[in-house]
Amino acid sequence: MDTNEKEVKEKKEEKKVKAYPEEKEKKPDVVEEPAAAYGYEYYNDIGRYSYADYLTWIDDKVREIINGIVKLMSTPLRIHAKISSRIVYELETHIRRNRGKCEVYDAPFDVRLPKNGEVADDKIYTVVQPDICVVCDLSKLDERGCLGAPELVVEIQSPSTATYDLTDKFFAYESAGVREYWVVFPKKKAITIFRLQENGKFDKGTPYEYDATVTSQVLEGLEIKLEDIFRNL
Repeated sequence: MDTNEKEVKEKKEEKKVKAYPEEKEKKPDVVEEPAAAYGYEYYNDIGRYSYADYLTWIDDKVREIINGIVKLMSTPLRIHAKISSRIVYELETHIRRNRGKCEVYDAPFDVRLPKNGEVADDKIYTVVQPDICVVCDLSKLDERGCLGAPELVVEIQSPSTATYDLTDKFFAYESAGVREYWVVFPKKKAITIFRLQENGKFDKGTPYEYDATVTSQVLEGLEIKLEDIFRNL
């Protein structure tokens, strides 16, 4: 083996991690970044992972799958958790006051995003855990979470997800038909809302600053003062 072949082999080995003992080296549990954007065919040297694979992983690690590529999630910071709880409170209060039928869920909560009507576990290649999601079509809910696109999704940015939320997840939610995608920026104390257009694409996004009031096309009449979300943070 010459020097070049040896270097190529070593680089390939660096990208692999140990499989679960019970899998006997069939598949590693996590594939290294970067993940491909949803909607593009991407295969590594092992193959894409499905929701069926996801169900076999029995450790306590939190993962998402975007188009068959696994993303290992980190534990959220305290401020992240505080912002999430405040947004959930505002959403649930609005729905309850208006006797709405939509339901609010926060992570951990599995959302499966099938393509081309393929709903079998081994045919679903995107499974995410939004920080918050609002489901109005309750027929999408089952004992394992949500099968199909929620009407509204909220992701709260952290250092480890800043790019991921605006690329991989952005395209996943857009392709699946999420009507509103809220991206929260804790450091800026701001929220940008992307709304799905008739062409199936998100618009360029509407930014809301600290002194603004957020409104929603999904939840009619909703008004959230960002001051209430970010105060004392």
